[in-house]
Amino acid sequence: MSPTPPSALPGARWSLANGRHQQHHDLLGQHVESEGLRIRVLRPLAESVQVRFEDEVIIDLAHESDGVWSGIRPGATATMDYRVLTAWGDGVQHEADDPYRFAPTVGEIDRFLFNEGRHEQLWKVLGAQVRTYPGPMGDVTGTSFSVWAPRAKSVYVVGDFNGWDNRAHPMRVLGSSGIWEIFIPGVGAGSAYKFRIRGADDVERDKADPMARRTECPPRTASVVHDSQYPWADGEWQEAKSRTNPHTGPMSIYEVHLGSWRAGMSYAELAEHLVNYVVDLGFTHVELLPVMEHPYGPSWGYQVSGYFAPTARFGTPDDLKYLIDKLHQAGIGVILDWVPAHFPRDEWALARFDGLALYEHADPRRGDQPDWGTHIFDFGRKEVRNFLVANACYWLEEFHVDGLRVDAVASMLYLDYSRRSGEWLPNQYGGRENLEAIGLLQEANATAYKRTPGVVTIAEESTSWPGVTKDTASGGLGFGLKWNMGWMNDSLRYLQRDPIYRQYHHNLLTFSLMYAYSENYVLPISHDEVVHGKGSLLGKIPGHRYDQLATLRAYLAYIWSHPGKQLIFMGCEFAQPSEWADGRSLDWWLLDHPAHYRVHNLVKELNRIYRAHDAMWAQDSDPAGFEWLNPHDNAGNTFSYVRFGQPDRGGRDAVVAIINFGGDARDGMRIGLPYDGEWEVILDTSGYDEYGSVSQAGVTVHADHQPWENQPFSGTVYVQKLSTVYLAPKPQA
Repeated sequence: MSPTPPSALPGARWSLANGRHQQHHDLLGQHVESEGLRIRVLRPLAESVQVRFEDEVIIDLAHESDGVWSGIRPGATATMDYRVLTAWGDGVQHEADDPYRFAPTVGEIDRFLFNEGRHEQLWKVLGAQVRTYPGPMGDVTGTSFSVWAPRAKSVYVVGDFNGWDNRAHPMRVLGSSGIWEIFIPGVGAGSAYKFRIRGADDVERDKADPMARRTECPPRTASVVHDSQYPWADGEWQEAKSRTNPHTGPMSIYEVHLGSWRAGMSYAELAEHLVNYVVDLGFTHVELLPVMEHPYGPSWGYQVSGYFAPTARFGTPDDLKYLIDKLHQAGIGVILDWVPAHFPRDEWALARFDGLALYEHADPRRGDQPDWGTHIFDFGRKEVRNFLVANACYWLEEFHVDGLRVDAVASMLYLDYSRRSGEWLPNQYGGRENLEAIGLLQEANATAYKRTPGVVTIAEESTSWPGVTKDTASGGLGFGLKWNMGWMNDSLRYLQRDPIYRQYHHNLLTFSLMYAYSENYVLPISHDEVVHGKGSLLGKIPGHRYDQLATLRAYLAYIWSHPGKQLIFMGCEFAQPSEWADGRSLDWWLLDHPAHYRVHNLVKELNRIYRAHDAMWAQDSDPAGFEWLNPHDNAGNTFSYVRFGQPDRGGRDAVVAIINFGGDARDGMRIGLPYDGEWEVILDTSGYDEYGSVSQAGVTVHADHQPWENQPFSGTVYVQKLSTVYLAPKPQA
C-alpha cells in the first residue's frame, strides 16, 4: 500500500479523531515506505505503545496527534505479522492484534453482485461473520463486520468489546459499493454490537445491524455476533422434501403464535410440547406467526426490525433450529410468516439508515404505510431488493423452513392501497400497480423455488389480482398457494346466520366453487378472524352452546372436505369460546370439559381421514376432483358433493360429503353415488356430541342402481341437524 503523504497527515488524523474519515486503513495499519515498514495505530489516552513483530523484534511508537501513534521498522521491505502492546496507566501492558493490518473481508465479486441486486446468499457476506486466519504468530479468530450505508460520512463498530467507544473501531468504505467493513480480532460469538453511523445529515446514530443473525432480547436493541454450530438431524426429511411437491400433497396447517400457545415457553420447551401436540392432532404443517425479531410484542411479529434474526424472546437462533429440527423429525412441515410489506420507524433500526431514506422509499406517498404507521421498502432499489430476496432464501436454507407465507401482499401490489386521491403516485404508465413490488415478489418466488426444491410460498392476497399462483415465466407472481380470503369471508358470514335464515344466504357457500380453481388455494381460519373484537370461531355462531358446538363441528368437517388446503388458528381445535389474546396462554383447561375435548378429538379424526383418503387433497387444484351432488337445497340448508382422488375418477377413490347447516335432521336423504357396492360412513360429526349421541361411523350404505343427482347410483343416509357426514366406498373383495 502506498503511504499517506506527510502533508495530508494532520488533516487525516483530525478527520479520524472527529469521526469524518472514510479510509482508515489508508492511514492506520502497516505500510511499506522508503525508510522501512510504517506501523500506525489508534490508541487514544494511551501512555505508551509498542509493536512486537513475528520475529520478536519490538519497536516503540510515538504519539503523532489525536490518539494516533506511529513508528517505523527500518529496512523492512514487506508487511509482517505483529501485535500492539499498549499501556493505559493501569500497570498492565495490554497485547492485542491490529484490525487495520487485515485485507478486506468482502470481495469485489460479492460487492458487485450486491450492488446489482443478485447476491442470493447475502447473509454469508454482510453483517457479522466469525472468521479465523492463520499467521506466523498463530491463528487469529475474530469477527468481520460489514454494513451497507452508501451516504454515510463515517461508520464505527461499537460494542461490549470496546466499551461502546465511538472512536475505537472506525470502518472503511469499500470503493463505490457503499459497504463499510472491518475485521476485529478477538471478537467472537455472543458479543453485542451496533454501528455508529454519521449520516448524510451529519448526525450520529447507533443502528442495529440489518443483517444481524442474533439480537439482544427486547426491549434491548443491540445486535449479537452469532456463529451457528447447530448439528441438524433432519436429513431424511430434507431428502424426502426435495423429491416431493407440496402443492399436490396433503397440507393441513396449524397456525401458532409462539408467545401465547403456552406463555413462557422457550423454543426448546416448545420442541417437546408443541411437537407432541401437533403430532397427536395429525396436522401435516405448523405455520408460525413471524419469528423474526420485532420491538413491539403485541405486533405479533408483523413489524420486523431484525429480518435475519429470530426473536430472542424464546431463545437463541440455534434453539429455533432445534424446534424446527424436532418438528421435521416428527414428520411436521414448518411454514414461517414473512413480512416484506413494511417495517417499523424505530430510529435504531432500518429507518433513515444512513441519515436519509435508504431501505424505505424517499417519497412518503410510496415510502409510508398509513394503516400501520410504518415504512414501505423501496422495492426498486437493487440493494433493497437483494436484501429481501436473500432474506427469503436465508430462512429456507439456513433454518430448513419448508415454506413462507407472505403477509399483506395486496398492500404491496397497489400503489393506492388504503390511500385517498392525491396520496399516492402512479407508476410510469400512469397505473396503480406497484411494478417494483411485483418484480420483487416474482424474483423472491422464482429464486426460492430454484434454490430450495420442495418448498412452498403462500400469498395472503385479499383482492382478485390475476395469476397470484401462476408461474413467473407466464407473467404470474409465482406463488405456490394463495389464501382464499373470499371463501373465508363468505363462509364466516354464513356461519353467523341463524339456521332459519341461512336458506337466504345459501350462495355464500356455493359461490366459492365458481372460482375454486382460478388459483391454488389455502382455506384460512387464521388469527385475524379471532381477535380485535371479532370474537372466537365458536363465538361467531348464534344459538345456545349445544348448537354452537354442533355447528362448529359441522363447519370444521366442511372445511376439511372443501377443495384447497386447510388452516386453522390455535384454539379453534378445541372450540375456545374467548377471543384470542396474545398476552396469555390458550384456555387449556377447556380440554377437561367433554364438549371441548370432543371437538379436539374431531379435529384429530379429520386429520386422520384426510391423510388416509387421497380424494380429500390430491385434486385440490383440478376441477376433475370435485362434483356437486346437490348445491341447490337452500330450503334444507344442506350441501352435498363428492371429492375424487384420480383425474379420471377411477379406482373407487372418492369421498362424499353431506353438510346439514339446518335446524332439522334429514332422515332417508337420498344421495347420488358415483360407484356401486357398499359405502361406509367414515365420519359423523353428530357422534361427537358431549351428551353421547350415537355416531353413524361404520354404518354401511348400499348403492342402489337408481341414478340420482347426475350419478349412476344412489343411497339413503341420515344426517342429524347441524352435522356433517362423510361416505367412502368400502373395499371390494
